[in-house]
Amino acid sequence: MNAKDATDPSFVCKTGLNNITMEKDTLSIVTLKKGEGRSFKAGGLWIYDNEIDSITGRFTNGDIVLVNDFDGYHLGKGFINQNSKIRVRMMTRNAEDVINEDFLRMRLTAAWEYRKKVVDTSSCRIIFGEADFLPGLVIDKFSDVLVVQSLALGIDKMKDAIISILKEILADDGIKIRGVYERSDAKVRKLEGMESVKGFIGDEFDTDVEIIENGVKYIVDVKDGQKTGFFLDQKYNRLAVQKLCKNARVLDCFTHTGSFALNAGIAGASEVIGIDASELAVETAEKNAELNGLSDTVQFACRDVFEVLPELEEMGEKFDVVILDPPAFTKSRSSIKNATKGYHEINMRGLKLVKPGGFFCTCSCSHFMDFDLFTKTIERAAKDAHKRLRQVEFKTQSPDHPILWAADESYYLKFYIFQVL
Repeated sequence: MNAKDATDPSFVCKTGLNNITMEKDTLSIVTLKKGEGRSFKAGGLWIYDNEIDSITGRFTNGDIVLVNDFDGYHLGKGFINQNSKIRVRMMTRNAEDVINEDFLRMRLTAAWEYRKKVVDTSSCRIIFGEADFLPGLVIDKFSDVLVVQSLALGIDKMKDAIISILKEILADDGIKIRGVYERSDAKVRKLEGMESVKGFIGDEFDTDVEIIENGVKYIVDVKDGQKTGFFLDQKYNRLAVQKLCKNARVLDCFTHTGSFALNAGIAGASEVIGIDASELAVETAEKNAELNGLSDTVQFACRDVFEVLPELEEMGEKFDVVILDPPAFTKSRSSIKNATKGYHEINMRGLKLVKPGGFFCTCSCSHFMDFDLFTKTIERAAKDAHKRLRQVEFKTQSPDHPILWAADESYYLKFYIFQVL
């Protein structure tokens, strides 16, 4: 393709599902600087603005473009957005692929078939962005409801087609989706030059959705719950905690809607206390406890964990199991230092509350708090708490949130279980 051909502005995008074409007939060409594109060439999906030498041809932000190396070698196709430092998000490494209905169906089918093999699909993450080669897109399935989060302009233009195709794929497996809700209300959309979007896609429905996970019932608020409504990534980490909790006294910090606390309760804990600073989360947690017949065993309090932990220590309280599941204390490299202080504080305080021989479960969901830094922070917290740790398990996110090597952003959850000696 030459530069003259690339100026052809013709564009086809049919709203029906008869061979949707997402591409212009001729594509603009993005050419990299010599020696650039290292993360992409190593297996990633992002091309940054400072890696680009030139762009030839006319395009609109969100369009599919052809990406060439400095010497003209075709590297694949992706969608471009000049509002973003991630200038191109790659959809394919094959320059011959056409980004159309057939291509999207192939990607979506592969994602669903993978989930059927590795996870309980009654509720799961079907699409995990770059790790499923659909950059910027998250789709969670809660029973018979889909929650969609679109974080990049190019994928946003394909959103309606993707939802229609995915519903067809699920229907082929006998799964009828009764509703779709969009939670594209993350702040990161502003970096893409996009407005926040939240609401129904298609017919309205009751946005309190009941699911069952690990034998525990939950009401998931897909409209006002955090992110897409429920944290599916901890599914098997919650299950791992169950075996520790029979006849145990359990403290669950940052409980959100009570997920770890309820797993402890259903496993036969004698007493469970869940702490969270969100009134809405605690109200939902209490409803979930009632739904599972655990209101007498599992209690919740709306408090700041950073205030509660030293209070419990001063009172001489001890627990058989302490669980820390904090939100991401850092979402950028610039705030790692302060985040590390926060992780150190809660881990040191939490360890002091564990009975000798009891168990301590702790995690970080921040990508920037990497494995080495998180591990060293726990090690230092244990030393300062005068505790010895015996590692029981190290786990990451549930496999419906797959970790794509070379796409570092896909690896974010670190989860430890220790016995405290």
